[in-house]
Amino acid sequence: MNPTELSAIGISRKTQLQPIEAVAARLGIREEELEPYGKAKAKITLAACRRVQADPAGKLVLVTAINPTPAGEGKTTTSIGLTDALCRLGRKAVACLREPSVGPCFGVKGGGTGGGYAQVAPMEDINLHFNGDFHVVSSAHNLLAAMLDNHLHHGNALGIDQRRIIWRRVLDMNERALRQIVVGLGGAGNSIPRESGFDITPASEVMATLCFSESLPELKERLGRIIVAYSQSGGFVTARDLKANGAMTVLMRYGVQPNLVQTLEGNPALIHGGPFGNIAHGCNSVTATKLGLRLAEYTVTEAGFGADLGAEKFLNIKCRKTGLRPDVAVLVATARALKYHGGVKAADLSKPNVPALELGLGNLRKHIENLQSFGLPVVVGVNVFSSDTPEEWQAIRVACTQAGVPVALSEHFYRGGAGAEDLARLVMQIAARPNPNPLQLTYPDEIPLLEKVRLIARKIYGADDVVAEGKTGEKLRSYEEAGYGNLPVCMAKTQYSFSATPSLRGCPRGFTVPLRDARLSAGPGFVVVFSGDIMTMPGLPKVPAAETMDVDVEGNTVGLF
Repeated sequence: MNPTELSAIGISRKTQLQPIEAVAARLGIREEELEPYGKAKAKITLAACRRVQADPAGKLVLVTAINPTPAGEGKTTTSIGLTDALCRLGRKAVACLREPSVGPCFGVKGGGTGGGYAQVAPMEDINLHFNGDFHVVSSAHNLLAAMLDNHLHHGNALGIDQRRIIWRRVLDMNERALRQIVVGLGGAGNSIPRESGFDITPASEVMATLCFSESLPELKERLGRIIVAYSQSGGFVTARDLKANGAMTVLMRYGVQPNLVQTLEGNPALIHGGPFGNIAHGCNSVTATKLGLRLAEYTVTEAGFGADLGAEKFLNIKCRKTGLRPDVAVLVATARALKYHGGVKAADLSKPNVPALELGLGNLRKHIENLQSFGLPVVVGVNVFSSDTPEEWQAIRVACTQAGVPVALSEHFYRGGAGAEDLARLVMQIAARPNPNPLQLTYPDEIPLLEKVRLIARKIYGADDVVAEGKTGEKLRSYEEAGYGNLPVCMAKTQYSFSATPSLRGCPRGFTVPLRDARLSAGPGFVVVFSGDIMTMPGLPKVPAAETMDVDVEGNTVGLF
């Protein structure tokens, strides 16, 4: 059956899933280490993570992509298809992915669990609330906000400067009307009126803190570091000062456990944590990644959006903090996306156009160059579409050969793991080669925060320089003076371009990166720097995916991807 004849949700429903206990057993997880959430999904206890932490680690495969386009690149489907292909070739492999956010599912994406015959399942459950992790993150985040306002209402013993409160609330939905609000209206009994706003849950510092916490004590300690406001004397006020981190940890005690599901071919997938790659660090939890490495020969993980965002943060933030290092990076591209970067309109991407594709290859070359700058071996995986032509594939092959990287066509969307075996063989071949060189990070810990941003902009984006607007530079210097200067930086930037301007496709040159704002995320341990018009609370498009969703008379979801 061709996937064009059946929706992703239809393919998922027609697949007979294995009992989650059987999937866990294949991965080496004991029955007492599993907490089932129904028949096809479960949480894994932290005791299991501790039991295997001294076991030898397998190979780590980082899946990333060129800058995303309306045509779609298929980074998630490639991660899943590659995992299935490795298992078909007799290897023990596991996919380590992020959890989808409900907001984008009802906005543009329509779902975040893959597509065609390269999916994780049960796709409806994973896309819609899953095992409750987004709920506990939202609840813990908003509990802290409630305790902050309650502290102000009952006398403000900590001397919080009400004009310099930085902790907002979160909601896992695209809702532009909540970006800027006023709270505390309605009289003296309703706390103190002040300006505030909402971010989307994947942008929450609590989400990022969850992803870097490997135990409940560590989670509590990291949550306690979160800065909510400035005091009247100019110091920081934290969640620990408000005595909130213990209760927040109570809410999150099960959320810290990784989730186990399966691909359509019955292979294990650990899905845990859901930070966006454009406004957060875009990686799944450290706990899930390390667990996968101890349980499998190959752990396939993806980093959000293009390699200039997700992969850069995976390497400069996650690997810096944990000592992890990918054995190989898979860079996903499509002929359609390369034509888009070559100037073709979205409506014309199905038409053959080798000259436009060759113009768009600059985007692919720059991403290859960036990944190689970290000292990583790179494999290009071309996600095949039915409209592709042999001439377009040949142009991509020539470009990869000139860049010194191997390339494989992958038909996992149409054929599942069988369609990704060539890519899997390449990954196995490259990952088997010893790489004694240390990971080459973009910047050292000890230089000023603004210089770290400047190095990312120049080396990774190809920018001429950065321009710190407003009080951004002042904020960065204040973080350094407070002892946070050694933290890595997490860039919040459009995913559609190397620049901060979404319309600049391909590999633009001669641009600067405007730095609009900065935010200290002391819980996970990085500084977020905002560039251009990037928002921490997205809005719905003119025609949201929600308009086509419904439930039929039998209770089945209709229109979800």
